[in-house]
Amino acid sequence: MTTLGGIDDYLATLPDDQARCLQDLRERVIKLLPGSEEVISYAMPGHRLGKRMIAGYAGFAKHCGFYPHSGGVVPGFASELEARGFKHSKSGVLFTPTKPLPDDLLERLIAARLKEAGLA
Repeated sequence: MTTLGGIDDYLATLPDDQARCLQDLRERVIKLLPGSEEVISYAMPGHRLGKRMIAGYAGFAKHCGFYPHSGGVVPGFASELEARGFKHSKSGVLFTPTKPLPDDLLERLIAARLKEAGLA
């Protein structure tokens, strides 16, 4: 288990725009996953319910990423992600501080992960 200071420390290492963007994402994820535990997992901040990782996020040189800790969730949104101009892999969605993940998309990505994990 990692303390919240660990996540705050992680965010403090990022450029200001990314730190603000990921703090906003963090707050939105907390609202969508009440009761989740905030942890550092796979060297990135994330949220766990029970023993299952549900959502993670990270900052990189030119983008941020959202990771539902599953190779099966993001591919189900591939067409929509492409139509909205978001790059993605099978495990994550890339976004920037100037183009963050929309609330409706984040909510549906998390809902799909919860369903996949048997928690919805």
